[in-house]
Amino acid sequence: MSPMYFSFTSAFILGLMGLAFNRSHLLSALLCLEGMMLTLFIATAIWSMTLNSTSSSVIPMILLTFSACEASAGLAILVAASRSHGSDKLQNLNLLQC
Repeated sequence: MSPMYFSFTSAFILGLMGLAFNRSHLLSALLCLEGMMLTLFIATAIWSMTLNSTSSSVIPMILLTFSACEASAGLAILVAASRSHGSDKLQNLNLLQC
């Protein structure tokens, strides 16, 4: 395994472990998700550059678009939760109380 692939794999796994083990605040969970998406974006961008084909160069842009939409939806949920519950702690959020 080359060092580049090892670094992308370890960055993605670190983001996944941060998401799994650090569940106290919604903002930290959103930051871990954003780190995972940026790792996937960089990996697919490098992958499409190594293939030198025009058909695979669209995939990183689509992934970046979905990542931006996910980030904006996450921030909207964060603002709504902090306004209604007073904090962004995940323990205070109950999905059954709508």
